[in-house]
Amino acid sequence: MHHTNPFPIKLLSIAIISTFSINQHVYAEEIVSEKIITAPIVVTATRVEQNSFDLPVAIDVVESKDIQNGQLQMTLSESLIRVPGITAQNRNNQAQDPQISTRGFGSRSSFGVRGVRVYVDGIPLTMPDGQGQPGVVDLSAIKSIEVMRGPFSALYGNSSGGVIQMLTKDAPKTNEVGGTVMFGSYGTKRQILEATGTAEQIEYMLNVSNFETDGYRDHNSGKKQQATAKFKINITDDTKLTTLVNWFEQEAQDPLGLTREVAFSKPESAGVGAIESNTRVYRSHTQVGFNLEHRINTNNGISLMSYVGTRENEQYLALPSQAPVNANGRASEISRDFWGADLRWDNNGEILHRPYNISMGFTYGKMNDDRTDTNADSGTKRTTNIPNNTNFGLNRREQNISYNFDQYIQGKLSLSKNLDIHAGARHTKVNLEVKDDFITGTSANGDNSGKVEYQKTTPVIGTIWKVNPQLNLYANFGKGFETPTFIESAFASSAANSTPNLALRPSESKNYELGAKAFLNDNTQAKLTLFKVTTDDEIVTLDNISGRVSYTNANKTNRTGMEFSIDSQLDNNISLYAAYTLLNAKFDSDFTNNLGRTILSGNRIPGTYRSQLYGEIAWKYRPLGFSTALEGRHNSKVYVDDINSDVAPSYTIFNVRAGFEQQLGQWSINEYLRIENMFDEDYIGGVRINDGNSRFFEPGTDRNYLLGLSAKYKFN
Repeated sequence: MHHTNPFPIKLLSIAIISTFSINQHVYAEEIVSEKIITAPIVVTATRVEQNSFDLPVAIDVVESKDIQNGQLQMTLSESLIRVPGITAQNRNNQAQDPQISTRGFGSRSSFGVRGVRVYVDGIPLTMPDGQGQPGVVDLSAIKSIEVMRGPFSALYGNSSGGVIQMLTKDAPKTNEVGGTVMFGSYGTKRQILEATGTAEQIEYMLNVSNFETDGYRDHNSGKKQQATAKFKINITDDTKLTTLVNWFEQEAQDPLGLTREVAFSKPESAGVGAIESNTRVYRSHTQVGFNLEHRINTNNGISLMSYVGTRENEQYLALPSQAPVNANGRASEISRDFWGADLRWDNNGEILHRPYNISMGFTYGKMNDDRTDTNADSGTKRTTNIPNNTNFGLNRREQNISYNFDQYIQGKLSLSKNLDIHAGARHTKVNLEVKDDFITGTSANGDNSGKVEYQKTTPVIGTIWKVNPQLNLYANFGKGFETPTFIESAFASSAANSTPNLALRPSESKNYELGAKAFLNDNTQAKLTLFKVTTDDEIVTLDNISGRVSYTNANKTNRTGMEFSIDSQLDNNISLYAAYTLLNAKFDSDFTNNLGRTILSGNRIPGTYRSQLYGEIAWKYRPLGFSTALEGRHNSKVYVDDINSDVAPSYTIFNVRAGFEQQLGQWSINEYLRIENMFDEDYIGGVRINDGNSRFFEPGTDRNYLLGLSAKYKFN
């Protein structure tokens, strides 16, 4: 496949460069001292701006300084490791999305992100079938990330065990230009150019970047170009139109997984078949979104969001030697068109002299995938097709069509000065349809077309008791709903003539949550959440043979746990932050599938860590513009399959970052250094769940560095 680059980015010769054009996050209170900690304003929980401290929701905000300071800004896992309740594993594999799950939802994902809905500025990056692609967005264009867990996530529809929303930077009143260059281990290079400002009443933000790496492992190189454009037009004082354009193009090799022995003896090596089959991926993605907001009066407003996009994905996969075809690989291709819209009405006022607000709306989304699967030899597609012959080229050609149509309502009523009730409901309808276009007239390859419809109403209710200005207690309950994705519905078995798995049922859950939010003093905030989730019809792996993965429904699962975080600003410009997650995610009943494989009650759900701890101590010395931080991360052991046959061991790693900042007239200059895994620990960065060849392990990197230089110029 030939790939062109419509945005050539050759920035290495640029002498003036910049990253941290950091937009300060909006806070609930005016900060009168650097030591005062306040709760951020969030929009994800209720769709209107509200103080996160006063919401009965487990929600955290990752600010721009934590996204960009001393970070490569390539994957969400860099930023989300500091959020309790979130597992964000960097697989060090550009060919695969990061492994992101919340409270165990999404932990089984091998491709993309599922079980967690992903958005940028309210525009969904999760498709109607529940699979998301967070790599669409360039993190250097993001000002903050809101991460919501728990029952209220269900108000975003199918597959919403949690919600991750990225918010792009706002334009400053004065025009600014900047650029960045980064260099690091394994031949890593990244360059960024940015221009922001206001012209002719139009606020704009333009961002382009280029990334290249040789990778830590063999057969691990990758490159990616991205562009982001945001335009906000203030049509009138009451009407605003925002346009957001995201584009990227990517090529990356896939080093595959390793067995336990190889992962710890030769962690830098590629997996069996990776080089022979030349496993790799080509991707391109273009998406345009519009958000029209109109304030009717002080009590009413409407908003219309719409989006449209295309995605191309060509992935070369390896086949084991026992595969039932005479080939050493497959080429899986997807050409996708997608679009959707959301119309919402917001209202606020008083009932019996008590304030309320309410939002209600309709959401529609559709995607159409042209999907083919072709045998490949050493990374080259076969071009011939001979039916009933093991040397054939084409295995699969079909359309996968999915759409959702949802209605939702959500609101808050203040029963008293200290007691609020939040409630809502969402009715979701998801359709999956397969149109088979590979029919040879033989019994082995007949018409496998079919469709299925899922419907569910998911209610949620919560209350928050404002004990005093420093302490809030809350409780909530809700139901969840997760349909199979097209990947999970692709095959009813691993047999070569398998039909689509349209009998797969959605999983349904009940979510309970108790929480406390407290300001311990002016410079310390702490949050504690306890949760319990029971799920019926958990979707699990049935079989994984010859490169085909099939899924089935298990019986019951149970997730209980705790999330805790503390953030403190101390004297002498020292700050402390820590986040801890305890998760007990287990199968809650015995289950034997139709292959005779038994999952025992009490087995842990693979990919879920019982405990995770992140800690950070940071210090600033303002006379020199110097800042530094020490980060620590601990993950417990994690099981790699449903029958708990093997584990990736626990690990603890430390990272350090440091940098200088200078203000020279209208120039802001930054230099920074980051060292990851500073004690050079051997550890497993990610696991491939239920791998059929027992190549479960993806090693983490050894000690490595990142060096960056940036500059920004602010016009008068």
